[in-house]
Amino acid sequence: MPEWHGKRLYLPATIVIAAVILIFALLLATATIKIVQEYERGVIFRLGRLVGARGPGLFLLIPGVERMRKVDLRIVTLEVPAQEAITRDNVTVKVNAVVYFRVVNPEDAVVKVLDYVRATWLIGQTTLRSILGQSDLDHLLAERDKINAALQQVIDSQTSAWGVKVTSVEVRDLELPQSMQRAMARQAEAEREKRAKVIHAEGEFTASQQLAAAAEVIGSQPATLQLRYLQTLTEIAAEKNGTIVFPLPLDLVEAFLKLKLKLNLLPPAGNDVDSNIPPVARPS
Repeated sequence: MPEWHGKRLYLPATIVIAAVILIFALLLATATIKIVQEYERGVIFRLGRLVGARGPGLFLLIPGVERMRKVDLRIVTLEVPAQEAITRDNVTVKVNAVVYFRVVNPEDAVVKVLDYVRATWLIGQTTLRSILGQSDLDHLLAERDKINAALQQVIDSQTSAWGVKVTSVEVRDLELPQSMQRAMARQAEAEREKRAKVIHAEGEFTASQQLAAAAEVIGSQPATLQLRYLQTLTEIAAEKNGTIVFPLPLDLVEAFLKLKLKLNLLPPAGNDVDSNIPPVARPS
């Protein structure tokens, strides 16, 4: 009876010891065996000293001596919230941007900065305000590509010491005050009216040049004017108009005027003689 009782107590103790050993082995394996993905790197520290970056794949650590910190190498999209700034021409604007960056040196990203994501985010905010303060509003609206390049260059120059590469910076939205929007609308409208007047004036000038050239051609050939009269008569008749206009040759009118001048039937200009009194023919 006691032996059976002793066996009954002995079996649970064996199971507990085996379970403890199994749990200890699992913990040891978890602390020793590490797996790093293709897009990650494992930065290893041995007794607090930097050993280097490992991965991707499976590797072993010394339990209690070495520890690892994973760093993601993929591109991170970081949104910079709207920043209010005053441009160089004293216009208040709100601009937000998007920063794209990735870790190129995982060792520096872990050792030289506490949190590289937050640090890049704060630098993006301050740099955005600084670049906006150095730019005019027209430059900010028309040359956004240059603004993006300047932001990328300034931010990357500061984050490169942390092993972080800023690949691109994009200004996403630009918010202007309502008064400035109305002023820009009036400016655009005035510019359109100016261009319309210039185009109209250029058209009038070109038309006058063509008319002068046409008059010169017609004046060189008297028969051309008569043909033009006949063409005008054809156009009037095509409209079913009841009024018919017959052109009078100008050379015939000129012949009568010359004859009248010869007979001195017309008084000279500036003469106060009554036109109702018939003129007296002068002796030849």
